[in-house]
Amino acid sequence: MQNISEIEELIKLISKLPGLGPKSAKRIVLKLINNRDELVKPMANTLAQVYKNVIRCNSCGSLKSNSNGCLNCENTKENYNKICVVEDIADQWSIENSNIFQGYFHILGGTISSVGQRKEDLLINSLVERVNRDKIEEVILATSATVEGQTTAYYIQDSLKNLDVKITKLAQGLPVGGEIESLDDGTLFSAFKNRSNLISNSD
Repeated sequence: MQNISEIEELIKLISKLPGLGPKSAKRIVLKLINNRDELVKPMANTLAQVYKNVIRCNSCGSLKSNSNGCLNCENTKENYNKICVVEDIADQWSIENSNIFQGYFHILGGTISSVGQRKEDLLINSLVERVNRDKIEEVILATSATVEGQTTAYYIQDSLKNLDVKITKLAQGLPVGGEIESLDDGTLFSAFKNRSNLISNSD
């Protein structure tokens, strides 16, 4: 392969994407180069617009446009009384696509034990504020069944213990070590339907 610095750099960047390694990245780069007018130019323009205009909401952690408010936070039409807490946006999308849950989402942006991740970096304080402000009746902890995910769930539970809110977690049908985004709809449905009560401060 020719030693072209631009191509080498692009291969390195693409190989950092989930599920892709150097071989897959090389195939993608060749596809892009061979279809530069149909793929490269519009993709470059779209990526530039995403970089410029799409950000995370400081309140709920969901994605939103710079020019508009957050649809997740400002969905007052439905007047939901539940919040589902997930680790990242991929988890939110998986649950939304399954049509299992009807309510608000709160995206933490990681877990407490993630490398380089501090409690202060997560939107846990914002979650407490939302529960108070929006009169939430139930908080569903949908963190992954990993050590990091469960550690984060326990910390959230402790943070909410003084509030008048029911706290539940997904059923143990969730496989140990499993990540939410990798689960099929059937497993997600069972986990939500059979979620267990952790604490109810309203009792």
